Amino acid sequence: MIESWATTGRLRPTAPLLSGLAHLGRESMVPRTPDRVFFETAPVLLLVVAVLGAAVLPLAPTLVIANLATGALFINAALAYVLVALIMGGWGPNGAYAMIGGWRFLGQLIAYAMLIVMPLTAVAMRAESLVTTVIVDSQDGLWNMVYQPLGFVLFFIAAMALAFRAPFDLPTAEGELGGGVDAEYTGVRLAVLRLARLTLLVTLASAITVFYLGGWHGPLLPPWAWSLIKTLAVAVSMLLAGRYLPRIREADLMRWCWTLGIPLALLNIVVVGLLVLVVP
Repeated sequence: MIESWATTGRLRPTAPLLSGLAHLGRESMVPRTPDRVFFETAPVLLLVVAVLGAAVLPLAPTLVIANLATGALFINAALAYVLVALIMGGWGPNGAYAMIGGWRFLGQLIAYAMLIVMPLTAVAMRAESLVTTVIVDSQDGLWNMVYQPLGFVLFFIAAMALAFRAPFDLPTAEGELGGGVDAEYTGVRLAVLRLARLTLLVTLASAITVFYLGGWHGPLLPPWAWSLIKTLAVAVSMLLAGRYLPRIREADLMRWCWTLGIPLALLNIVVVGLLVLVVP
């Protein structure tokens, strides 16, 4: 519903249901000369990756599927396969627009990958752990959004690029590529692909909540409710932000990352390191 409003400017509560039924009711077309393995696997792989990333993100102290000792690293490793899914989705249909969309996402990965890892390094430095529940507990008195605002901004931007939401929607770019990696998918396959994109968005919003917004911490309401409220708020902000920003060229995105983003991420690590040493 929020995604539809961000695109059309109209708020329709029944939009998700109607859109899902429309996709399921359409014929699922197959390109003339596809790579069937890549073509069929890409939407499912993207959905699996998004679910795996969410598995280590806690909703409450005891409400987490897999509380791994290297949870923060696991999220980064799992989400790296978003690139694999989009390259497969671009190559599989054997279409020019889809292929360009897949390679565009590779350019985005080169640009923002370090802006995922380096802010997480600073988060782990403060918590002295990679366990996601410990990271949330370390924010009991002060959220990381306040403790390291620069890292928060960089991670938020990188998360939007990873979810390829506007203004980082270069792999789809309907005005230029007619949908890009989505262009050759119809019917049930397109429904799975769009479900995977929304699941990825929610997973990244949950990651921002866990790493920077104090996770389940909050007054009055139960812990899981605070996690859901914060995750929903972040997801909505990610969907709405692109409505007011122009799409960024891949060359500009890479240049800004390497000349501005990475130096700022290094500065954030230095500042957090000094705070950890100086402030008890």
